[in-house]
Amino acid sequence: MQTKPNTRLTIATLIGILAQSTALAEAPASPLLQRGAHLVAYGGCVDCHTPFKMGPNGPEKDHTRGLSGHPEELRLATPPKLDGDWNWAGSASMTAFVGPWGMTYAANLTPDRETGIGAWSVRDFMQAMRTGKHLGVARPILPPMPWQALAGLPERDLRAIYAYLMAQPAVKNRVPDYAPAAGTTTTAGTARPPA
Repeated sequence: MQTKPNTRLTIATLIGILAQSTALAEAPASPLLQRGAHLVAYGGCVDCHTPFKMGPNGPEKDHTRGLSGHPEELRLATPPKLDGDWNWAGSASMTAFVGPWGMTYAANLTPDRETGIGAWSVRDFMQAMRTGKHLGVARPILPPMPWQALAGLPERDLRAIYAYLMAQPAVKNRVPDYAPAAGTTTTAGTARPPA
């Protein structure tokens, strides 16, 4: 007796595989996008800017929220007490970090114009990566964002990263504002980052 394969299982498996694939799995159309995809993968941008979710095998990246930063609805408990031996910590979502600088949240790098970097020009993006300041003039980009490493990239590579980010699906997600460390103040009038 021949049995029919479980079509539902096969379709579910296929959907699961497709859902787990990232934008990096799709071959970008142009050499510029291919270079951007390579640099984003090599730089680990997805590691902090795509939140974790609990999956069947433990924590995994939520690719439906790819590069959208810290989830706006995720309210975190008081961070752990830090001392000389443990001077920074990260959230379970891998999108929020606390240290001597205060509490930082991974920005929304999607092209959403209201909550991401969709309103940024390539010049704005390059200025931010070169100066370590939002839009090149606002508040500092804080740890653990390795903007210093990006600052050393040639212009063509920063343009490729920007093009790749702009080619991703826009995700509306307003990331919480940076919270300075207790006892510190921020410069009045600095622009809130887009995410």
